[in-house]
Amino acid sequence: MQTTTITSLPSRPVFRSLSALALAALVIAVLTAAPIASVWANLFAGGTGGTWSHLAATVLPDYVANTLWLCLGVGCGVIVVGVSTAWLVTMHDFPGRRAFEWALVLPLAVPAYVMAYTYTDLLQFVGPVQSGLRESFGWQKGDYWFPDVRTLGGAVAMFIFVLYPYVYLLARTAFLERASGMLEAGRSLGLGAWGSFFRISLPLARPAVAAGAALALMETLADYGTVAYFAVQTFTTGIYHAWFSLGDRAAAAQLSAALLGFVVLVLMLERMSRGRARFHNTTGRNRPHPGRRLSGFRAAGAMLSCAVPLLLGFLVPAGILLKMALSEGDAQFGARFAQLAGNSFTLAALTALLAVGFAVLLAYAARMSRSRWPHLMNRVVGLGYAVPGSVIAVGVLIPVTRLDNWLAGWIASWAGANPGLLITGGIAALVYAYLVRFLAIALQAVEASLGKITPSMDDAARSLGLGQGATLLCVHLPLLRGSLLTAGLLVFVDVMKELPATLVMRPFNFDTLATQAYTLASDERLAEASTAALAIVAVGILPLIAVSRQIAGGSTQTSGC
Repeated sequence: MQTTTITSLPSRPVFRSLSALALAALVIAVLTAAPIASVWANLFAGGTGGTWSHLAATVLPDYVANTLWLCLGVGCGVIVVGVSTAWLVTMHDFPGRRAFEWALVLPLAVPAYVMAYTYTDLLQFVGPVQSGLRESFGWQKGDYWFPDVRTLGGAVAMFIFVLYPYVYLLARTAFLERASGMLEAGRSLGLGAWGSFFRISLPLARPAVAAGAALALMETLADYGTVAYFAVQTFTTGIYHAWFSLGDRAAAAQLSAALLGFVVLVLMLERMSRGRARFHNTTGRNRPHPGRRLSGFRAAGAMLSCAVPLLLGFLVPAGILLKMALSEGDAQFGARFAQLAGNSFTLAALTALLAVGFAVLLAYAARMSRSRWPHLMNRVVGLGYAVPGSVIAVGVLIPVTRLDNWLAGWIASWAGANPGLLITGGIAALVYAYLVRFLAIALQAVEASLGKITPSMDDAARSLGLGQGATLLCVHLPLLRGSLLTAGLLVFVDVMKELPATLVMRPFNFDTLATQAYTLASDERLAEASTAALAIVAVGILPLIAVSRQIAGGSTQTSGC
């Protein structure tokens, strides 16, 4: 009897706890991957006629080349800008540093397609820049050369200055969480500022930097408005053209599969390059690092390095939009402002809250599992971020509409009254599409931060009698607080800017700030669109600043259990 008691009592709670956690993560992963699977199913829905052969013989090489160059340029650019600015404001003290800490995240509130419109208006032949040059020097058309912003290089620049805050936020969080004792040990071994950066801080922050760069690349691959306006042919524009112009779902699904192949390749290369390396923080000496005081040319260089991305990514486009809004604006938009802003805020807040909660469950299940399938499911969940919003919307509509019709028929047969469309008739299906699209953002941030918590802390918690749930609540969540806020912020702002899925799936007579801005801007009514675009920026600024300040002043205390 003693043997039976010893083997049965400890095994039940452990098995049940593990099963509940794994089951919850599996359900979330399956629901998130279902729309993507629905899109993949179109690969076998029938022949593509001559569409695929035509695309392969004409524009497919351009899709591949432009997508590769776009990823290479944006990836290098966001890493250089994001890491350098995060290192400067975190580890140094110079004039304006406190303002740059929160201001450098502001470009994240500007939609990429809005920035493309503003810079096109600013730099085109009849724009103020070229007009001013001709008036100042007496030039005529053909007397001078001026770079064309509506090119592949222009698109790369737009994405870099809009998306570098992904790397900046996650890298800054990692630099703040790094123990100052490690840097002191490095200095005692003769490492200077650059040596400490390349040999200590940057390797330890690599998971966060890689996560931020991956998010930026997936956002780049999924963008449609910017590349379409700049006439840059990528897989995304090809998917939209094949699906919505040619009406060929199979060809669009094949292009989507190629696009997902790019994302899988990026993620696999990052994982393979990391190898067996681990990036845990194993010391408790985690007090704030006293910033190195800069003066003279070094201080001026640090200020310039932080001011340029802020100027190009936020101040210039916001200034142009503000000038347009004050001079012209949308006269018919004022009465609907509160309603549209409320719709956008509700969708963004609800999606951010759900995304952070689901990301914690997925990341924690992968951490506690000894098998590979939770990690594989998390990678599948991450692929949704690289799929264009309209494609995800169609992938959501296919299974959800069938479920809606079944529910309506079942309720009608049981209650004798047709309830209508319960899911697609409201915002539930739209929030579902947002989660499929943006859950990867929260998951990347949570995984990067959770990976920095050494497994020895889990062992210590178990030795004190804490189960998996108690360990998560009492140990991991307090340590993850800054990263959870960052993850929620990123999802919130991206939902505020999301356009394609909202256009396809929004309920009848339900508009947002993004749909209003894009509808007017696509009709070349940029002055009228500036009012809605500024509203998107304004709503996104306050949470950006609040979370940035919270990251800087966050505590690492784990008390409370």
